[in-house]
Amino acid sequence: MTQNKTAIVIGGSLGGLLAANMLHRSGWDVNVYERVAEELEGRGAGIVTHAELMDALTMAGVLVDDTIGISVEERVTLALDGSVDSKRAMPQILTAWGRLYSGLKAALPEERYHNGKQLISHTQDGDGVTAVFADGTQARAELLVAADGIRSQVRNALLPEARPQYAGYVAWRGLVEESALSSRTLAELFPYFAFGLPPREQMIAYPVAGKNNSVKPGTRRFNFVWYRPAEESTTLRDMVTDDSGKVWSDGIPPPLIRASVLDAARQAASDVLAPQFAEVVRKTESLFFQPIFDLESAQLAFGRVALLGDAAFVARPHCGMGVTKAGGDAMALVCALSSASSIPAALRAYEEDRHQFGKFIVGHARALGAYMQAQLQTEHEREMAERYRSTDAVMRETAVAPGAHGTRDAVNP
Repeated sequence: MTQNKTAIVIGGSLGGLLAANMLHRSGWDVNVYERVAEELEGRGAGIVTHAELMDALTMAGVLVDDTIGISVEERVTLALDGSVDSKRAMPQILTAWGRLYSGLKAALPEERYHNGKQLISHTQDGDGVTAVFADGTQARAELLVAADGIRSQVRNALLPEARPQYAGYVAWRGLVEESALSSRTLAELFPYFAFGLPPREQMIAYPVAGKNNSVKPGTRRFNFVWYRPAEESTTLRDMVTDDSGKVWSDGIPPPLIRASVLDAARQAASDVLAPQFAEVVRKTESLFFQPIFDLESAQLAFGRVALLGDAAFVARPHCGMGVTKAGGDAMALVCALSSASSIPAALRAYEEDRHQFGKFIVGHARALGAYMQAQLQTEHEREMAERYRSTDAVMRETAVAPGAHGTRDAVNP
């Protein structure tokens, strides 16, 4: 197909690193350009793994062994008083963003990862793609992979109509040290993939590796995602306004969240969550929230440019498939490049393979989040959403790959 096999990857988070490592191991001369100047190591929180993600990590050169995450055997739902409402056996491995990032970063030669490179524009011709960065530098290659996330500059230039759509609720997130938790919470919450279903809200929590990716008991962390409705023009606008009065409509950086907003969240946790969950929120030092969005791209291939991961599709986190989908995208891309007669032909094959699946995952996650979205509708719709909410269904389908454990079948892309 090509003699040089040169590639630019825009975005140095997990999706970009998965693609870059797979390309590198397939003989491509690849460089990653990440806009953030500092290391990303400490970012992110918990990640649910699936078999496809393990395959992707292996293909990217990451050793998948017992240190990849925490094994959990059961799921549990706690009632508001802290008692067990329901249990379900469902073995799963749960990991942390930092654990995957460090493994993927170590697998790529250091000189191929470039921090502080904010993309300004890109152009392509018959021979390649040129990327222009804010510091005045340029890079040129035969292929450009856009893995620059939900606010992708590449996608915005190619598909300006593809915009993230706010879903009507936010996810409070955080990590708390295992050693900081009470004996009751350690015994009744920590060993499980745990759920809380207070009226109009959802809480999901599970153990992950601790500092330095340690999975040794006593050094691990507990990760949670707490969904709460937030009307866009009032509640959310107030939440994303910092102390200076600036409104961060795309999501406020965690350090800029006002103290009053954090205090209100911790108080709400005590008011509406089971005591064990409330303790986890109260003891989380770096509490933050993210507005929940849907995003679908009508196209993934543009000549020599491909959209990958969250730059292409963003599914709500209920299905826990974000990183797995990015890994699947990367595997499909490298496979297409290895068998097609040209880069544009390979990218067309990649689009055909992954576009339908991306749409399906967004729709599946939207269905899992329909209960939360209904909270900003009419009183009748809220009543219906509450009536048809089932703890068994939530435990069975949340953060489970479609088609597994009796969930609805996945499509055949």
